[in-house]
Amino acid sequence: MCGRFNLYSSMELLLERFDLKNAEWIEWYPRFNIAPSQDVLAVVQGENGNKGGFLKWGLVPSWASDPKIGYKMINARAETLTEKPSFKHLLSRRRCLIIADGFYEWKREGDGKQPYHIRLKNGEPFSFAGLWDRWEKNGEKLQTCTIITTEANKLMKPIHDRMPVILTKETENRWLDRTIGNSITDVLKPYDYQYMEAYPVSSLVNSPKNEGEELINSL
Repeated sequence: MCGRFNLYSSMELLLERFDLKNAEWIEWYPRFNIAPSQDVLAVVQGENGNKGGFLKWGLVPSWASDPKIGYKMINARAETLTEKPSFKHLLSRRRCLIIADGFYEWKREGDGKQPYHIRLKNGEPFSFAGLWDRWEKNGEKLQTCTIITTEANKLMKPIHDRMPVILTKETENRWLDRTIGNSITDVLKPYDYQYMEAYPVSSLVNSPKNEGEELINSL
């Protein structure tokens, strides 16, 4: 699964990397411990190009009776997207990119778990494949998202059996293209491990209350 990640690249770099057309509306500051129920920076296809904005992490489907369901829907398995009512309709019309510089995963060691920071070797920001939805009831409105996961690649397997779907620059364009239907699932595969790295970090990251660059420093 993917339960924690970070985004600390400069806004100037993100605007260029993801070709965002609404820079004047985006205010972001470095985050080193983004947790479920918090706002995340996402990208969707707008009428005039890529549009950046904020979604709450934890999908609340439009038909849900209780928004608390979002706490259970921070991830969606790529293998069953077309089977689950919560996801199959969104797959064809509400796809998004969720932007990150790295993510955390915990490896079971003895009686405890060791957190690892995983990122691209080149240090560049990247995107998770995501789905989003809009929920409204009794005057309350939410725009929420989930991160799609897949089986672990060679780098991740010693740490965890799942990993978030990381898109390449080429597959990002396809994922955002709303003219492509459910056949887009062919991009939901493990990222090439040769371009990734993982290293152990402090248990400070275990608490979402902790923030700061020290969280991504290696032990």
